[in-house]
Amino acid sequence: MSNRQLKFLLSLVSSESEYQRDQALQAENAAKRLGVALQIVYAQRDAINQSQQLLNVIQSKADNKPDAIMVEPVSGTGMPTVARAACSAGIGWGILNLNPAYLAELRAFGSSITFGLGADHLEIGRIQGRQLAKLLPQGGDVLLIQGPSDNAAAQQRTLGLQEAKPGNVNLRQLKAKWTEESGYQSVTGFLALSTSHGSNIRCIVAHNDRMALGAKRAFQERTAGAEQDRWLSLPFMGCDGLPESGQAWVPTRRLTATVVVPPNAPLAIETFVDALTNGKQPPEYSLTVSRSFPDISQLKEVGCS
Repeated sequence: MSNRQLKFLLSLVSSESEYQRDQALQAENAAKRLGVALQIVYAQRDAINQSQQLLNVIQSKADNKPDAIMVEPVSGTGMPTVARAACSAGIGWGILNLNPAYLAELRAFGSSITFGLGADHLEIGRIQGRQLAKLLPQGGDVLLIQGPSDNAAAQQRTLGLQEAKPGNVNLRQLKAKWTEESGYQSVTGFLALSTSHGSNIRCIVAHNDRMALGAKRAFQERTAGAEQDRWLSLPFMGCDGLPESGQAWVPTRRLTATVVVPPNAPLAIETFVDALTNGKQPPEYSLTVSRSFPDISQLKEVGCS
C-alpha cells in the first residue's frame, strides 16, 4: 500500500446524543494518533438522510472518496443497499452496534474490507441484572426505563436483564427515547397513574444514564414530602458510563451504578488501519467488553449503609 494518508468517514446517529459525541471525540483522537484524515457526519436520527449522505460520498469523484466508511446506522436494517454500493466502489465498510446478515455476503463476494463492531448489549443487560441481585437480595419491584421498542440495543439489554435478574425481582417497564427529557416524561406519565402511588418500587434502572437522570428529576419535581423522600432514597442505575457523566455521577450519588460501554469507533479506525495496511480481513463481527461501575462487589444492599 502507498504512503498516502488514509481517509475515513464516520457516520453517527445524532449530534444531540452525548454518547455519540463521545464516539466522535474518541474517534478524532484515534485518527490523529494513527495519522488518518477523518470526516464525521451526523444523520440527526433520520435514516433516509443518513443513506443519502453516504451515497453522495460513495458516488463522488475518485479523489474525494474515503478509503473506508464507518457507520452507526439509524435504521435496524443497516442500509444493505448503501453497504453494497460502498463495497462496489472499493470503499471499506465498517458497521457499528449492529450485526446485519449481509456482512457475510459482502465478505464472501466483495474485495473491500468489511466488518462489524458492537457493544455486547445482552451482556450489558446481564450486568444490570447482576447489579440488581446485589442491591436487592430480598427481591422486589423494579422500574425499568427502556430505549425505543424497535431498537435492537434496547431489546437485547432488556433480554439480558431478564435473563440475569433474580427470580424474585419483578420488572415494571416504561418506554423512553434515550434522552434525559424522554426519561423525565416517561416517569411523569407513570406518576400520573393512581397505581404508582401505592407501588412498592425498590430500584429504578434505565437503559442509559441520561434517562436515569431524567427519571430522577421527575421524581424530584412531580412528588413532594414523604413520597418524594421515598422515591429519591431508591437506587438509580444507568448505562454508558461516560467519564464526564455516568462515571462522574456515581461518586456524587446522582446515580448508584452504571455500566461502562467502551466507544467502538476508535477500535473501528484501528481495525481499518491494520486491515488496509496488511491486506487482511478482520473478524466478521467483534464485541467490546463492558463493565459495572462501581464493581458489583462494591454495591451495598438497599437499606444497608
